[in-house]
Amino acid sequence: MKKKPFKDSDEYSGTRLPAGRDMVSISDQYGIKVALLEIPRILDQQDISEIRKKLSAMTREGQASSGFVIDFRKVINMSSSALGMLITIHKRICETGGKLHLCNINDTIMDLFHITRLDKILNIDDSLEQSLSSISESFNT
Repeated sequence: MKKKPFKDSDEYSGTRLPAGRDMVSISDQYGIKVALLEIPRILDQQDISEIRKKLSAMTREGQASSGFVIDFRKVINMSSSALGMLITIHKRICETGGKLHLCNINDTIMDLFHITRLDKILNIDDSLEQSLSSISESFNT
């Protein structure tokens, strides 16, 4: 996997988003739910709780055996509590026969996945396109 350099977001570099901005943008691409994490630092328990609610709602809206992608392109740092949230979401999706892929993860966060060995459990791709392709292929075989 090609590593992405650590870089701060050009758009916003604080820990909280400006009022009125969602922490997660959800879209549907080729029948696969895509969650773009909009907050650069996922550190605060309140933020993690809000993200968990959005991702849980996304998985409820998807049907069993659905594909889901979480895009980290704007995230530069996250806490161990955020890792726990990802494990919970992953487990919920797998229990229904769905697929979860993560993409666009920078070196700092990828190191965290390596240290915790979550890179052995979670499906991690370099790009959104790779995630969409992998999920599509897994449902077509």
